[in-house]
Amino acid sequence: MLTRPPTVPTNPLDRFTGAGLAWGEGTYARLAAPIGAAAFSLYILLTAATAWIMPDANWDMLPYLAVAEEGTYPDPQVLHDYAYSTVKAGVSAADYKTLTDDGGGYRSHMAENAADFHSLLGMYRIKFLYAEILSGLSHVVSPVEAMRLVSVVSVLLFGGITLIWLRSEGALALAPIVGAVLIMADFGDAARASTPDLMCSALFLGGLFAYVRKREAATAILLFLAFMARPDNIVFLAIFAMLLIIFRQRAWGALAGFAASFIAYFAISHWAQHPGWWPHLWFSTIEQHYNMDGFEPPFSLAAYLKAFAASLLRAINANSWVGVSVLALAGWYALGRAGFRLDRRAGILLAALVLGVLAKFTVFPIHDTRIYFPNLLPPFLLLACPLMALWASAGQRRVAPHVVGGDKPGDPQ
Repeated sequence: MLTRPPTVPTNPLDRFTGAGLAWGEGTYARLAAPIGAAAFSLYILLTAATAWIMPDANWDMLPYLAVAEEGTYPDPQVLHDYAYSTVKAGVSAADYKTLTDDGGGYRSHMAENAADFHSLLGMYRIKFLYAEILSGLSHVVSPVEAMRLVSVVSVLLFGGITLIWLRSEGALALAPIVGAVLIMADFGDAARASTPDLMCSALFLGGLFAYVRKREAATAILLFLAFMARPDNIVFLAIFAMLLIIFRQRAWGALAGFAASFIAYFAISHWAQHPGWWPHLWFSTIEQHYNMDGFEPPFSLAAYLKAFAASLLRAINANSWVGVSVLALAGWYALGRAGFRLDRRAGILLAALVLGVLAKFTVFPIHDTRIYFPNLLPPFLLLACPLMALWASAGQRRVAPHVVGGDKPGDPQ
């Protein structure tokens, strides 16, 4: 076989650049794991700092703070005044005006009407774990600072679990890629938001890692806690449990987490006076209703399909979760075609994560990435092991010609 010898650059600048690139490539190849871990850790620390220094003042702060202190302020008007005065003291004047004055619209109305504001709390009260943590922390720091503290701790916990997962797979070299996935998945926005979404994601990620490592008790506890932070995770847990049963995978931790969450779902929904699936969906995707007490619009398939289509268009054009999910599926398919497949346990989990996103959107079609964020990163962590195997295989193929080249000196070409 004829080969062309590599061209040696004669320009000094080209030689210097080539030597520099070769040195950089060799250095990174030798130190890929510590460099990857350090870069990812820096990203997590910067995100945590941003969550504390530049938090997002969103309207949901008001009902979450109200729910956290309902036991202290049982009167709706007093509770309303507490929530608004607390947020006013904890955010800038410009942010407070944005939260309370939209020119006579929804926010302006809620700032003036305690009864209507109180009627909304069932949709927030159901996030039981988040409200209880805020209530406890409010005895130590100010209520708004408590929300920021939960966000910061959630960022650090999420990042720590991610690094531990990558290290367990010998894939710390991929940490910068994982960081890039988080950026695409709007991790920074989730960190800055004063909502239970990132806390739920950290607990959820811990539960999935425990499942992968076959730590059944930890799996059950962490998945249940993630459900208590955001009960809509029951959709994923139901699909996951169904797949485990269908494929006869022994994982009592995940099944126990689902069973506990399934029972708790009905108890918490009743206790929280949640308005129900259709009224909540109507409020979130069709029209914001001012008073949810006794609000029971008749189910309309046409209204549901219209809301579904509108949310799907917004998700594709304005949010990132669709693209991130497609990227994970493409990676799964490509690695499988290359002969680097997930084991049975991991494959079931990845399928449940993807189906969980689809099912959650179908059940409650809302376009925001934060709703689906818990399911976005775990598929890439599951793919880390086969991706590292592919990397090692590619390295061996690069070395092979120097070792097993078939031609001998003097052989006819």
